[in-house]
Amino acid sequence: MEKNKSETGFSSDAKKEPRRVVFVTKKTSAKVVGDPGPQLMTYPHLLIREAIAFQVLVIAMVLVALFWDAPLEQLANPLLTPNPAKAPWYFLGLQELLHFFPPFVAGILIPTLVVIALVVIPYFNVNIEGEPIWARRPSQNLSIVLVTVFILLAFLAVFHAWTIFVPTAVVAALLLFSYTVRHGREGWLNALATKPLSWWVMTWFIAVAICLTVVGTFFRGPGWSWVWPWRTHAG
Repeated sequence: MEKNKSETGFSSDAKKEPRRVVFVTKKTSAKVVGDPGPQLMTYPHLLIREAIAFQVLVIAMVLVALFWDAPLEQLANPLLTPNPAKAPWYFLGLQELLHFFPPFVAGILIPTLVVIALVVIPYFNVNIEGEPIWARRPSQNLSIVLVTVFILLAFLAVFHAWTIFVPTAVVAALLLFSYTVRHGREGWLNALATKPLSWWVMTWFIAVAICLTVVGTFFRGPGWSWVWPWRTHAG
């Protein structure tokens, strides 16, 4: 059997620099295994396509600006505050939360907890394989889900946060429905039972965010009261 070969290397000037010994063996040397597959150069294949897409987008925006006026209002008057004073659409979800919860909870606590969760969750080795939520201990998981959903819905009902209550109830109903069809035939209904817990949490988060933004944009009028988009008065 051939012995592992080793090579030693020294600095060119041992008086000026400390001596360093490097051992390189066949077992520890880096080796790339596998076919990298077909490759294309960034230029011209990618950059030209991006330039064409950019030009098409600019032309489309210019045409829209020529034929449709921007929905701008009159000049801002510091003595006249519009009612309601709405934030940009990407902040309307937080503004809708302020309608239900105290400012500290809606403006500081909830956004901070969301950011911390997004930072911390990837460091937990929870269901790395992406197993379905009902794959192991389905009865125990069902009990945990029922208790969690009940507490969350009760909390939202106490604060009358119906904008969050409705999407939460819909996602919870689909989650519980997936438990009943986990042994069914293949199909889009049975596909719900194959989703992991992370998929359900993200689906709930997106559903709540969309619902808050849509309600804050189209269904809030003077005094942040509920209005129908096709009516001009609050109701």
